[in-house]
Amino acid sequence: MSARILVVDDVEANVRLLEAKLTLEYYDVLTCGDGASCLRLARDEQPDLILLDVMMPGMDGFETCRRLKAAEETRHIPAVSYTHLRAHETSLHL
Repeated sequence: MSARILVVDDVEANVRLLEAKLTLEYYDVLTCGDGASCLRLARDEQPDLILLDVMMPGMDGFETCRRLKAAEETRHIPAVSYTHLRAHETSLHL
């Protein structure tokens, strides 16, 4: 069974890029575009890792991470935060 990774980013191109790269490495990938969806998916799906964009409208990545770590059901899930200066310069080498 491969690890399940939740990718959270409000920029659809970033989500698709990460999803494609992770899927090629045989990870099971879940995606969403905002902090509230992340909290719900993390609770319901229990991913092994969360890749979390810092700069999102509404609830940013910092607040999302605080809430993940405050909840009994999700505090054990590792979260890696990332950001980018410009959407087309996003680079995460796996």
